[in-house]
Amino acid sequence: MIDLNNRMKIKITTFTVPLLVLCTSALYAGVGGGVEVRESVDLPELLKFTAAFLLGISAVFGMGLAFAAKKYAVKEDPRVEQVSECLAHAHCGACGYPGCRQYAEAVVTNPDVKPNLCTPGGSASAEAVARITGKVAEKTEPKIARVFCQGGCSKSVRRFKYEGVKDCKAAILASGGDKACIYGCLGYGSCSRACPFGAISMSEDNLPVIDPVKCTACGVCAQTCPTKVIEILPMAKEVLVRCHSKDKGPVTKKNCQVGCIACGLCQKVCPYNAAKVENYLSRIDLDKCKVCGLCVTKCPTNAIVDYIPARPKAFVTEKCIGCHACAKVCPVSAASGELKKQHLIDQGKCIGCGICATKCPVAAITGTFNYPAVLLAYEAKQAAREKAKAEKEVTAEA
Repeated sequence: MIDLNNRMKIKITTFTVPLLVLCTSALYAGVGGGVEVRESVDLPELLKFTAAFLLGISAVFGMGLAFAAKKYAVKEDPRVEQVSECLAHAHCGACGYPGCRQYAEAVVTNPDVKPNLCTPGGSASAEAVARITGKVAEKTEPKIARVFCQGGCSKSVRRFKYEGVKDCKAAILASGGDKACIYGCLGYGSCSRACPFGAISMSEDNLPVIDPVKCTACGVCAQTCPTKVIEILPMAKEVLVRCHSKDKGPVTKKNCQVGCIACGLCQKVCPYNAAKVENYLSRIDLDKCKVCGLCVTKCPTNAIVDYIPARPKAFVTEKCIGCHACAKVCPVSAASGELKKQHLIDQGKCIGCGICATKCPVAAITGTFNYPAVLLAYEAKQAAREKAKAEKEVTAEA
């Protein structure tokens, strides 16, 4: 009973107090008599007052923001904007920074950041950045994306029929992909769609084809490929083993018609010891390779590709001293002649490897793909000899 009474008292109090307050307000309404109540509102005056109030508030906050912006402003080197305008704005990340703006800030503020890291921008961009920052633009070797797989639909075996989303990353989730060779290109065009420059197209055999004119070696395609069959390599290195399979020879041969079977023939015939078989796969050391293409002619599965479309034949000029060096090194016995007499190159046998041109002591063999480089090296060597001879004569006179 006591609890019930208490509850009733609480309810009565809760209802009565607000009612008394309301009644009291009503009783004392109008007390003071000084409040003027208008029957209508002067709208123009109200709008003027509101506008003045808002303008005042805006002015106060505006001055506050202006003061804060001036006091806490971060000063930026104007060269950052200039450098940013010179970049390709592909935001590919090839420079090692998240975006072009971040690279522009780094190359201006950090003396160790090179001005030639914008690969898509090329030499023109590097020279412009170097000119703005006062740095030296080092010459870099042109690069390009290379696809290390030739096993298209017609030359490779599929484990099952994939009917999912036509995307390489999606296909790889289905038991590692539908291709029997787990190291090969899946052929669903993820790299083509990811390329920001439209440099990749898909062939009829569902293999990516790189356009050397459009490719900037930004590396986006290499990052996109789930099987990592795309690599960014120097453009001058045009003889490559286009295979990534690490399966044993019989397994590779069963899965793909153009895969490397690790037979070792390329390793045996390479005159520069550039080819080497490791983990059931032949790889070419690009630092040693002279792009002679001799390994291409010996590969039984055509896994080694020569990107030089047509190799020009060698030709012996009148500068020949008849040293017989070309005949000694020619892998196909195309060079011949008598000692101390001008030699000849059999155009029917010559494969355009350029080995004879590199061995000729007087740069008398022309026409090969590597002759410009051979001639440049020869002239540099001759200049060094003349300089050494002149210094020797000066020392002797003194």
